[in-house]
Amino acid sequence: AVVSTQSTGFLPNLAQETIEQQYQIVKNETVFSHASIYGDLVYIFKEPISTFLGHSRSETKPKPASRRNISSRRTAATPDVMLEHLKEKMSRLVAVNSVEAERLDKEIRYHIQTEGKVQEILGEISDQVTASRSRDGEIVSVVYKRPQSIEYPECNRDVLSAFFSQCYKMQTHPYITKYLYRLTNLCNAFNSKIIVSAVTRMCPQKF
Repeated sequence: AVVSTQSTGFLPNLAQETIEQQYQIVKNETVFSHASIYGDLVYIFKEPISTFLGHSRSETKPKPASRRNISSRRTAATPDVMLEHLKEKMSRLVAVNSVEAERLDKEIRYHIQTEGKVQEILGEISDQVTASRSRDGEIVSVVYKRPQSIEYPECNRDVLSAFFSQCYKMQTHPYITKYLYRLTNLCNAFNSKIIVSAVTRMCPQKF
């Protein structure tokens, strides 16, 4: 992340200036290259910079947290950050903006249901692909157990591209990355065309 100090030399108000505003400032001041922004902009674009960088020197700094408070803070794996962020944001708004809190609650429930649906879809795709070798229990169990090393990167690329374009986009559903090894594992034992065909049958429309 790059925080522009602008021509005044002063740091921006991190609690008020958003990621979107800061990007526009950096973009306008960039002359010899180009500014780029990427990631899940649906959720972070309107967030204040302080959400990611803390407080500026001009702002009142919070008192140091006790060791008990630090240890009790929740941490989240990268695929779960978006959902945890929505939950935390909703908890802050419950008492001050019930309408927005209710909207966030619906969004959270949608993503929780979607995460379960993705696991079902991946299971059905795996069942379809492995049906011809269902007697080989070892192959079937390996697909579900844990991520394997990628032996066929072209297959891995084709299968994931099909899933992201036909089923669910990783940018708006980052938690699905926890389960995609069930697809990539198939590449070590099956032809990519068979896997992509199964993906297409299970996901006629992306979300």
